[in-house]
Amino acid sequence: MNKKELTANILSKQSFLCVGLDSDIDKIPKHLLSYPDPVFEFNRQIIDATKDSSISYKINTAFYESRGTKGWDTMERTLHYIPKNILTIADAKRGDIGNTANHYARTFFQTLPFDAVTLSPYMGEDSIRPFLEFEGKWAILLGLTSNPGATDFQFIQTADGQKVYQEVIRKCATWGTVDNMMFVTGATRAELLKDLRAMIPNHFLLVPGVGAQGGSLEQTYEAAANDAIGMIINSSRDIIFADSTENFAEAARTRALAVQKQMAGLMSRITA
Repeated sequence: MNKKELTANILSKQSFLCVGLDSDIDKIPKHLLSYPDPVFEFNRQIIDATKDSSISYKINTAFYESRGTKGWDTMERTLHYIPKNILTIADAKRGDIGNTANHYARTFFQTLPFDAVTLSPYMGEDSIRPFLEFEGKWAILLGLTSNPGATDFQFIQTADGQKVYQEVIRKCATWGTVDNMMFVTGATRAELLKDLRAMIPNHFLLVPGVGAQGGSLEQTYEAAANDAIGMIINSSRDIIFADSTENFAEAARTRALAVQKQMAGLMSRITA
């Protein structure tokens, strides 16, 4: 899915919502455990309930890889169940030397035909370059995260007075283009997003942290939206685990529609 298609989908649905399928088998409704593939059945119902209000699904691969071959099969079945006009993201956070990166790229862009994959750029350009060679695919690089440990390294000041995360984003942006590279930027640091947006005015941002993690959708939008919206807001637990009964899918639908409605209101400030 290219940038033009993604933007058109955002405008058509009046939504920039990504539903995160962090589908922990220990948290899904208990009645699903009788199914041959409980996590897939959970994902199937969540997708059916939210696909009209979502423009992307992000599969957190850890929740599938930790279950071995069964989890891998579930991930593959889930990926192929997602409608073709919706952006699919492998939240894998890979990052390794070039020849290994090449195989990771083949894993998530060929064997599992995701549209995008999250990556750690710590090892430099050669660890990212193989992913950028796939036409129509996206490398989503960790830029500014919102976990407590982010302060360990990301906010260290460099010799020229910049923070490490700023240098990382500035350098990484030269490796790809606005058509094949996005950045992960945490919503719980909305006060920093305005300056970050000035650094990369035209790149898409993948923004986790809205909802259960406490980030404000409105503050994030005001700080980082551009003329083409230019962001994907991920919400995982707040939507998929909105209810733990047999009504879980309807609860997820209600929650996703509420987020979409708020997004449509925010978008009207730009698109009106």
